[in-house]
Amino acid sequence: MSSPVAPGQRQSHKHASAPPGARRKPGNTESGPSPHRSTFRPDIEGLRAVAVLAVLAFHAQIPGAQGGFVGVDVFFVISGYLITGLLVREAITTGRIRLGDFFSRRARRLLPSAAVVLVAVAAVGAWLTVPLRRTDLEHDVVAAALSFANWRFVSQQTDYLAAGHDQSPLLHFWSLAVEEQFYFFWAPLLAVAALCVRRAVRRGRAVRATVALVVAPLAVGSFVLSLYWTQGSASLAYLGTPSRVWQFGAGALLALLPWHLMRGPRPLRLLCGWAGAVAIGWCVVSYDGSTPYPGIAALVPTLGTAAVILAAIPGRGERSVQGAYGVGRLLALRAPRAVGRLSYTLYLWHWPVLVLAEAGLGALGWPAKTALTLAAVLPALATMYWVERPLRRSRTVSAHARRGLSVGVTAIVLPVALALVVGSATLQLLGPDRPVGPRGLPAGAAAGPHLLVRQPGVPLADSPVTPGPAQARKDFPPDGECQVAPAVTRSPACLFGAVNSQDRIVLLGDSHAGQWFSPLLGLAAQRGWALQELVKQGCPLPQITVRSPQLGRAYRECDTWRADTLERLRQQPKPRLIVISSLNRYTDDQKLLAGGWEKTLRPLRELGAPIVYIEDTPVPGTDVPACVSGHLKAPAACAFDRRLAQQPDPLARRIASGALPGVQSIGVNGVLCPGAGPTCPAVLDQVLLYRDDAHLTNAAAVVLTSRLERLLTEAGALPAASAAGGTDGGAAGQGPAAGRPGPDGWTRLLRDDFDGPAGSRPSPANWLHDIGTCYPGCPAPQWGTGEIETMTDSTDNVRLDGRGALEIVPTRKNGKWSSGRIETRRADFAAPPGGTLRIEASIALPDVTGPKAAGYWPAFWTLGAPLRDGYTGWPGIGELDVMESVNGRDTVFGTMHCGVLKGGPCQEPAGLSSAPQPCPGCRTAFHSYAVEIDRSPGAEEVRWYLDGRVYHRVAAKRMDPGTWKRAVDHGLFLILNVAVGGELPRQDGASPGPATEPGHPMRIDHVTVSARAGEGRD
Repeated sequence: MSSPVAPGQRQSHKHASAPPGARRKPGNTESGPSPHRSTFRPDIEGLRAVAVLAVLAFHAQIPGAQGGFVGVDVFFVISGYLITGLLVREAITTGRIRLGDFFSRRARRLLPSAAVVLVAVAAVGAWLTVPLRRTDLEHDVVAAALSFANWRFVSQQTDYLAAGHDQSPLLHFWSLAVEEQFYFFWAPLLAVAALCVRRAVRRGRAVRATVALVVAPLAVGSFVLSLYWTQGSASLAYLGTPSRVWQFGAGALLALLPWHLMRGPRPLRLLCGWAGAVAIGWCVVSYDGSTPYPGIAALVPTLGTAAVILAAIPGRGERSVQGAYGVGRLLALRAPRAVGRLSYTLYLWHWPVLVLAEAGLGALGWPAKTALTLAAVLPALATMYWVERPLRRSRTVSAHARRGLSVGVTAIVLPVALALVVGSATLQLLGPDRPVGPRGLPAGAAAGPHLLVRQPGVPLADSPVTPGPAQARKDFPPDGECQVAPAVTRSPACLFGAVNSQDRIVLLGDSHAGQWFSPLLGLAAQRGWALQELVKQGCPLPQITVRSPQLGRAYRECDTWRADTLERLRQQPKPRLIVISSLNRYTDDQKLLAGGWEKTLRPLRELGAPIVYIEDTPVPGTDVPACVSGHLKAPAACAFDRRLAQQPDPLARRIASGALPGVQSIGVNGVLCPGAGPTCPAVLDQVLLYRDDAHLTNAAAVVLTSRLERLLTEAGALPAASAAGGTDGGAAGQGPAAGRPGPDGWTRLLRDDFDGPAGSRPSPANWLHDIGTCYPGCPAPQWGTGEIETMTDSTDNVRLDGRGALEIVPTRKNGKWSSGRIETRRADFAAPPGGTLRIEASIALPDVTGPKAAGYWPAFWTLGAPLRDGYTGWPGIGELDVMESVNGRDTVFGTMHCGVLKGGPCQEPAGLSSAPQPCPGCRTAFHSYAVEIDRSPGAEEVRWYLDGRVYHRVAAKRMDPGTWKRAVDHGLFLILNVAVGGELPRQDGASPGPATEPGHPMRIDHVTVSARAGEGRD
């Protein structure tokens, strides 16, 4: 359909053209400026043929017709000329313009044919297109039927982050929308002007002069706006109605000025007509997708069309000036006129035929597209003879304006209704389209060939693709407006995480850098650092000049932004780490690219901070979510060509050669595109990797967090985190670093000391918030325990205190309780075979007792990872309550849940619980609570500790091996929460009431998870 552009961006805005305007038949009076005679213009009917053939050749990609999109300008000028002439003649003849009659004629002439095409596209598209593409198509049908298709496509094509979708088979309806919006605006405007002079003595002159005074400034203003928008947003300029009004105005001025009173030398008219035709032809062969358009360039086809029309306007006393050698004589021949009569329906049909054929057959060359365009003549003829002409000529329909309007309304309602029915069914098939939250995402592997953590010998669960295709489309990094749009030249502050910290990571580059926002924010927050994002859409980080498809010209804003960003970094305090990334295919000129990188890296290296380049990820080059939506059961069908997706990375090679001291390179492509086969996967370990044709989903980026941390740590660019806000050797460096056994044999898997600014949230790299009153799908309302609070992620309920502790605070507002409940992102904490897993936290219970504490239920506990697969399977998946306390009592206890819902070896629903352990100081000071899962052969058990003292044990021999295995032989995730009310406080003799006092937090100093291998193991 057009030549390819930079990955991640939409294709050129010139992929469609306008439909023909109103057409003429002999005997009608719509096409001449003079009220004194019938002036049917056969040359204009032929001129439409030139316009539509130019558009068709452009869409078929016939060599030499790359500028055929100028046919839109020809149509707009013709429409302005004909419609204005029609309305002015009516105003002069009758003293008024009957808007009902005018809109009735337009409705029955244009809308039924359009409705036939829309219904056909909606139906055929539902059969040929994949579900996600189908929902887009049905939205397009609604927009086209309601005549605002141009604004829908403006919103899509000016949005860089919405790029990468396939072409719409209704993209060409933008120009029909522009024409219809012109009619809605133009006819009432001229009607008001006519009313103002209806009593003038010389009505014809008064009407023409008044309307001309209105049209001229509108046309000039529209042209100026077109120039401005062409510089700032090519899609808005090309598709927007205000920037096209001046072309209708050019035709209108031809109809308004008294050309019919002028004789004019015939040789001059002959020259004028041919010069206009040559200008149009020159544009067709000379313009292309790189021409800034409309802008100044649109003057040539616009004035050329005006010249052709003007050359054949009869002068005083003349009936016709179609000389033997005039261009009008050629245009008035039978063949051009026949094509001109068919131009409207042919225009409507040809583009859907091309796009839907490619949807079913794949990309086609220009010969095949030409053949398909010729084939579109058949439905175009059928629509003209069986729909358009019968309704235009029907005496029943044309007898009253309201009948024509009723036909128009019906032509709008039918495709809209069909689109809503098909679209609703497709949305139900696809499921929710809300962006997937980080809660519930599987844990990513830090190393190895797999994307996700896998238990040895345990196959990956057969689960739905995450995120779903509809969710993937919206799965952007949660960085607000920090990936600045093409027209913006300066990034905002864009500080995240511990914004008051003197330490920060800088993320720098284009949208391929922006896709690493979430994992880098997690890594920064885990260390108590800030993250600064300096990212601009479609802007190469190396200093090379490129063209922006969104702006339709050289990307000057990119050069300005890059220079400003480098200067800001020079003036700011030195960051702890600079992470850079960029699409590596802005140019094929390797020498130019190398020079551009050198110009950018030189000032960055002078800052003295470590610089890490994340190699560009694979670029599928196809709409991945759309493909996956059609292959949910077999997403391997959406694999894409490795050779095209992974081009050589010249910067990575230069870094590896040592040519850039101070710059290191890391990459994750070994896991995103594993092996050495010819293709790369679109879905890996049931994670949908791409949100469009070039960018990772945010879910995939989050899953890669652990791998990025390992790579950055191994490169020496990032200190190993022993806690959120701490690094080995610092205040939080108690015990071994993550991933390395200490002298006592324990390997730390997690340590969070909750360092960070007061009022901030806990590290998103470690923790997820549970929201509401149940897990997704609500398998167990009120969290299955009868609690009365609603869990939130508000810092009113979950926050850091700024002194190294986390607070979970139950609050009450308007009689309703809310609180906080957080889970570890990881769900793979498990005892090694034959070894031990230890989970520990230092906690101070809510400092409230007596009636004021009625209903308080603080807890620190674990659940089995299998629960996250649908949130079902309790209690068989296992639950270990490390610490619970209710109603403000000076006692705590631990419990194991397993087996079946009632009875069984774990005596459910009570579970295998310890006796209450006295702890009078647990409300006023931090105490240590721990549980160990010991898988030592022959001595398997779970042990509970209070301040290092074992007070409860559950041995494997208390139950059958199957129950024990299902309870402990898998990964776990940790939970911290303060519930309000529920079965356990009620059984203890108290429930929340008016005397219960909100606002008393459970405070957590740190959480640690460690593992120790069994005897004889590393």
